[in-house]
Amino acid sequence: MIRSPIPVVAGTIAVVWFAATAIGGATPAFAQKQVWNHNVFGPPRAVTKGIEAMAEFYKKESNGDVEVKIAYGAALGPERQAPEAIKAGGYEGAQMCAGYYPNKFPLLSVMELPFLTPRDLVARAEVEHTVLSHPLIVKEMAERWNIKYFGPTFLPAYEFMGNKRIASVADMKGVKMRISGLNAKALQAFGAVPTMVTAPEGYTALERGTIDSFGFPYSYTFGAYKMYEVSKYVTDGMAMSGFQCFQGISLTAWNKLPEALKATLPQAQELATRALVKAYRDADEKWIPLFKQKLEVTPFPPPERAKLAAGANEIWEAWVKEQEAAGRPGRQILDFVKAETAKHEK
Repeated sequence: MIRSPIPVVAGTIAVVWFAATAIGGATPAFAQKQVWNHNVFGPPRAVTKGIEAMAEFYKKESNGDVEVKIAYGAALGPERQAPEAIKAGGYEGAQMCAGYYPNKFPLLSVMELPFLTPRDLVARAEVEHTVLSHPLIVKEMAERWNIKYFGPTFLPAYEFMGNKRIASVADMKGVKMRISGLNAKALQAFGAVPTMVTAPEGYTALERGTIDSFGFPYSYTFGAYKMYEVSKYVTDGMAMSGFQCFQGISLTAWNKLPEALKATLPQAQELATRALVKAYRDADEKWIPLFKQKLEVTPFPPPERAKLAAGANEIWEAWVKEQEAAGRPGRQILDFVKAETAKHEK
């Protein structure tokens, strides 16, 4: 079953204990009232629909005793500092993407290897949930950052929008392209110049020419951040994997929940997944026609995409070598992801 991301929100925890009326002489149960401040970068948009659905779910299931307060626009602090902020107790939860934090989630970065995970949105959601639930990934988050995976923030495949026309791998030479580090290696092989900036920085980067072409989940993110206003071209057919994002929560906050409420997490994740899939599809209906009106949509033919994908295995093996050299089970995790992805191949 698909599980979906819920941003568990960050901030200050308010704890109030309520004694439940004992029935039939049973030991009284206690519920913990919590306010979870959750840091989300960017404005409300398709990718936040899962968080919003889960916030409503927990409010209802807890009779108001768990409040998820979503802080948009990274109002609680810079998105690049989310792991440290959660660990230090600055807030309870956040939307995070492994690519923003080099070496902070080393094993999880497997999900940002190029051309590894499924292109299909629902299949990718399934694989992400399974990987994020893997004991080695759970351990990495817990021991390094006191973070628990609360739900996936799966993303559609990436296309590129900007001011350089890209219709083949040859067109990438010398182009400053925004994509995560591991995916960047596939583009570098053809002369691209990968440059990392965060999503909120994208509009200005394109406008000023710091970035020539911006990789983003297609189509909702380009619309949400108004990238089409400062662009001339958008690719159609690159369909690259991008960031591995997720919603994380402080284990300290999570452990304060009653067991009965913890047990509802799969139900909440399922609800959020449906909300995300619907939001992405609704966004496509809204934004794609607009992009076709305002931009040149540049097909990226399957043979050109195959050229990019051809070097993927070498990049995967280099990643394994790096992880194993650091004493981490890279081979085990890569093989696990490959096996999970294979289950969804048609």
